[in-house]
Amino acid sequence: MPRSLVTGGAGFLGSHICEYLLKKGHEVICMDNLSTGSIANIEHVHVEQFKFIKHDVTEYIYVDGPIDYVLHFASPASPKDYLQMPIQTLKVGALGTHKALGLAKEKKATFLLASTSEVYGDPLEHPQREDYWGNVNPVGPRGVYDEAKRFAEALTMAYHRYHGVNTKIVRIFNTYGPRMRPKDGRAIPTFIPQALRDEPLTVFGDGSQTRSFCYVDDLIEGIYRLLVSDYHEPVNLGNPHEMTIKEMAEMVIKVTGSKSPIIYKPLPVDDPQIRQPDISLAKQLLDWQPRVNLEEGLTGTIAWFKQRGTTAGAYYE
Repeated sequence: MPRSLVTGGAGFLGSHICEYLLKKGHEVICMDNLSTGSIANIEHVHVEQFKFIKHDVTEYIYVDGPIDYVLHFASPASPKDYLQMPIQTLKVGALGTHKALGLAKEKKATFLLASTSEVYGDPLEHPQREDYWGNVNPVGPRGVYDEAKRFAEALTMAYHRYHGVNTKIVRIFNTYGPRMRPKDGRAIPTFIPQALRDEPLTVFGDGSQTRSFCYVDDLIEGIYRLLVSDYHEPVNLGNPHEMTIKEMAEMVIKVTGSKSPIIYKPLPVDDPQIRQPDISLAKQLLDWQPRVNLEEGLTGTIAWFKQRGTTAGAYYE
């Protein structure tokens, strides 16, 4: 039975990864310091093959016994989180990645880094391909996340080239689905609770900035395919269907049947104007592309928010 460690395993994406690996027959160790993750995301997992360890991965990581895969998902991932925890975000991208790579090297494990489309910054190339180097403001407020992930990618490739670690890098584009925190500052988990309460939906700027939203189940499938591939360079995973934030707000209103109006607030500093993945490489390399359409994915996500209550409990505030 393969044995996998998932850092950030109690987070939105990390918890879905843990469950997917369990279904694939892995023994899973979930490691999280719960700074942005939540026990609520994993409390329903009651199998012998699953273990939770509360630990900050910027500190030395010790795991007894063999490890076959290390999947490094630990990091604040929403603007609200990393603007409130800028130094912790930089530390988990740098020190946390270093510790996780060190463990993979020691255990001769395959290492997968959860990177982000934010490495492209506010892109001057559209759509974004893996060979685009990006347009990032290193000293802006968002730089703490963007540069942490860019450094993490560089460190991962250094461990691959210098130490021969079997590494993978996934650049994740906007992903949504059950277990997102309603007040994390991202569009969909902000819009859905507002719409369910018939409150105004808050759109930043004029709503013309674009994003490409991928349902979590599609993303996790792509990540697993990359994990078991023999490819080492970064790979974009996301849904190439591009839409404006205003269009997304209108879609949420439609699917929820809400009476909410849309209101507009000033655009945050360095907020990317466009975001769309070129997934040609993922199609060719992994035979992967998203299958869940937006309305279907939103319906499932909205159902989860309704089930949790529109504020989704104290864990998700």
